[in-house]
Amino acid sequence: MRKIIIAPDSFKGSLSSVEVANAIEEAIKRVIPTCKTVKMSIADGGEGTMETMVNAFEGEKIKIIVHDPLMRPIEIEYGLIESGKTAILEMAAASGLTLLSKSEQNPFLTTTFGTGEIIKDALKRGCCSFLIGIGGSATNDAGTGMLKALGFSFLDKTGEEVDGTGKSLRTIYSIDESKVIPEVKEAQFTIACDVNNAFSGPSGAAYVFAPQKGANEKMTMKLDEGLDCFRLLIKKEKGVNLNTIPGTGAAGGLGGGFVAFLNAQLKPGIEMVLEAVDFDKHLKDADLVITGEGKLDKQTAMGKAASGILDAACKRNVPVIAIGGSVEDIKNLIERGFTSLFSIVLSPMSLEEAMQKENAKRNIIQIIEQITKTIKHFQKK
Repeated sequence: MRKIIIAPDSFKGSLSSVEVANAIEEAIKRVIPTCKTVKMSIADGGEGTMETMVNAFEGEKIKIIVHDPLMRPIEIEYGLIESGKTAILEMAAASGLTLLSKSEQNPFLTTTFGTGEIIKDALKRGCCSFLIGIGGSATNDAGTGMLKALGFSFLDKTGEEVDGTGKSLRTIYSIDESKVIPEVKEAQFTIACDVNNAFSGPSGAAYVFAPQKGANEKMTMKLDEGLDCFRLLIKKEKGVNLNTIPGTGAAGGLGGGFVAFLNAQLKPGIEMVLEAVDFDKHLKDADLVITGEGKLDKQTAMGKAASGILDAACKRNVPVIAIGGSVEDIKNLIERGFTSLFSIVLSPMSLEEAMQKENAKRNIIQIIEQITKTIKHFQKK
């Protein structure tokens, strides 16, 4: 065994992806000290992606004040990597549902303006590339709030600028781009998008997601009407029918706003991350990939980090072993392509005990030592 890629996701509530990778490497080196290991912190584009990517690239975190979904000041963090040329952010930091109490959740009134403020700040610092996760939104404004922060103006029939909320979509009659900050036109945007929903209609942003954000049936219907009116205007002005592009309904239509106005690419979150870390290059001479996450189950095979790693490795015929705090649906995961799967919990213990940091680390080292010893034994044959 000459080279092993170590590419785990975090074990949520227990260990970060960096801590998991360090434990795996420690175990491998105990058994095969000469084996080359390549540690890669991985996330699937959701919560924790910014932290993971900044650590992986030894970047820096920036703290700024922006506006939350109801336009209240809030301090957030985003990341800069590659000498400050690439910004990594999670829209939920500024425009997420968790920022609101249950009684405040109202996609008629919420806005992505704060997300646009983060992008604007990064552009002013010289960023020309953006990696953005858009999960967990509180909004249904089709990105108009975000775009407004970047200088786009959306006008009603009287020529008055609308406020960039879900409620105002139905009133947008024209678009003014004369005040858009110049840097935004030159920037590249890659958006982590793990849903395939259309922009509007029965499978669109409002009908599928707005009820989760506080919308009742009547509000949902009005939000969808607004999305469709805006879609028709975009089709007329930009020549793009967002309902033909899967994923444009993500984050209350924010995915569509990125595509139509910022020429963004929508990618599954794990694909975005793997491309950013140049995962395929590292696979070329690898003998094995070890990945993992807190729980391996049927969701693992549906676009989560381990699944994306498996797909990339299979193209290079590199075997993949996955470890997890618990393992379910083994038959289907093996059929999906994993070489083998292992639970790190080898003796009876409560969930609370298993999730304690020291216990989780010890359990990972123990199972990886056993796996590596087995590999070493059969290599001698």
